Amino acid sequence: MTPPPARRRRTGANGAVPAHNLPRRGSVRRAQAITTYGIGSLIAVDHESFVVSGLDEADRSWSLDESPRIHERRLARLLDVDYFRLPPASDDTSKDGLRVRRFPVMHFCPECTELQRHRDFNPPAGRSVCGTCEVDLVPSRFVVACEAGHLGEFPYWQWIHRSADRGATAAGQCEGKLKLRSSGRTASLRSILVSCTCGQAPKVSMEGSFRRNALKDLGLTCRGTRPWLGTSAPAQECGLPLRTLQRGSSAVWQPVLKSALSIPPWSDGRADPLAEHWDALREYDTREHVEIYLKGVFKGKCPVPLDEVMALLDAEREEDPNGEAAPTFDHRYRALRNKEYERLRSGNDEREHSRDEQFVCESPLGDQSVLDSLGVTGPMLVKKLREVRALKAFTRLADPESTSESKEMSLSESPLRWLPAMEVRGEGVFLRLDEDRLGTWEKAPAVAARIERMRTAHQRVLEQRVGDPSRVVPSPASPRMVLLHTLAHVLINEWSLEAGYPAASLRERLYAADDMAGVLVYTATSDSAGGLGGLVAQGEPALLDRTVRSAVHRAEWCSSDPLCMEAEASGTGGTNLAACHACVMLPETSCEHNNILLDRMLLVGTPDNPHLGYFANVLAR
Repeated sequence: MTPPPARRRRTGANGAVPAHNLPRRGSVRRAQAITTYGIGSLIAVDHESFVVSGLDEADRSWSLDESPRIHERRLARLLDVDYFRLPPASDDTSKDGLRVRRFPVMHFCPECTELQRHRDFNPPAGRSVCGTCEVDLVPSRFVVACEAGHLGEFPYWQWIHRSADRGATAAGQCEGKLKLRSSGRTASLRSILVSCTCGQAPKVSMEGSFRRNALKDLGLTCRGTRPWLGTSAPAQECGLPLRTLQRGSSAVWQPVLKSALSIPPWSDGRADPLAEHWDALREYDTREHVEIYLKGVFKGKCPVPLDEVMALLDAEREEDPNGEAAPTFDHRYRALRNKEYERLRSGNDEREHSRDEQFVCESPLGDQSVLDSLGVTGPMLVKKLREVRALKAFTRLADPESTSESKEMSLSESPLRWLPAMEVRGEGVFLRLDEDRLGTWEKAPAVAARIERMRTAHQRVLEQRVGDPSRVVPSPASPRMVLLHTLAHVLINEWSLEAGYPAASLRERLYAADDMAGVLVYTATSDSAGGLGGLVAQGEPALLDRTVRSAVHRAEWCSSDPLCMEAEASGTGGTNLAACHACVMLPETSCEHNNILLDRMLLVGTPDNPHLGYFANVLAR
């Protein structure tokens, strides 16, 4: 961590602060700079709190000199950028790091109980202590945020100087100092007392500050502050209601991550030198025009043969969504998944490609007919895969499943042609469900009824969090989606028990639509768990048959039964049915849908209706 000090500091010729002059505060892993401590998030380092800076050139979160470029054309095209960059990594040669700003600014001293801005305590340079008491200052536990992504300080002045008839009109009119202390009687908000030495306002507790309309009742709305962008980014007129949050709450920052697998013809890296030219190349329809453009850009020495360039352009146009002049983001993302599904089905034999190939997918050698009785078909062994996960934006107080653009906060004030991303490599097993058997099963009235309950609950959650019904995306809940999702979870749990993989090192990738019914379980992780062929070995038909049967039998019972089995609703907003942490839920990093839309009864059936389960015949005695 390299937070800018509050006092005067030396600058370079262009006004920028040299990276080697900034103090360091702790460290985070490279992957956490995308998933946990990304742009705009809050990070606690020892007893201090900071917000990660944005990507604007004037005060960029990290130096580009230590941020290698990575390429994934399909994902870059989806997100309208040219390429991606890795966050800086900590090593002996690193001169820079992740730059942060102190936030919240409001602190209090446990000794003198004063509550004021950090700089008003006159702390010594490079330290966060009270200049009078010489004890560590404590950052404010409370912040405010709105659904548009803005973040601000809790309005302590207004909270103390409120009254039933005048709201917060007296705030800031006195010359007193704020005090904060805890009565110590309980751990609740009632025991946190805030007062003002002016004597014009009573001592008040923080109880009630988390009510949805607590700040609205004081006449306070969002002022559009964006502390991660610094003083160079003016506050935006917002006016949305503010919500009080704990500084460490997960609702303060939620990443919007998008990912793609590297598949042929883009997976051998040969197209990377043309990363910044594809949009321009797509403007030309003829081979002659493409050749002229390449000669002009590369001075007659194009690093990619013209035949390959034309083949890549054809492949990209094949991925365009059909029937839409201006396809939405959701349609383009679905087209990306469709192409991955086709490639996983068809495979990519290692013997036909060079060592640079990053996607190797082959059929198993064993007899696949042993899986017919399970309704499982088409297993594929993904011996090599590469996944790029990019941080597109972030949200606050919003459902991570929502793709509403108005709720996403950009990583910078000015447009960028790149985004932060992680590149991970691994292996996996891909399998599909038999379309005929699946089609018959999902038309059953009992199945449709259970799915409708989940879909209605999820749609209600989306509407509540977005606010405007016209901008709500439809819930993805469908019989095959929930079935595939739950099946992926029980397989991950089974492999974590039988094959020795930590559940957090495995991840699901669902392909559920009218023309898709597959799931990929893979070890795309940057640590040492996976990548040596252990998971691929689990995809051989005989072993996969045993794994699926064992997983289904294990899902038949839960240690929380009969409560789990008979639950009318569970999970966030009732978006799950028979699913809990004792049976099918996974670490959040393993699940694409944040552990919602799960129901193990769709696998095994209920005691009253055993035929409800897709794998009911496996459990038949």
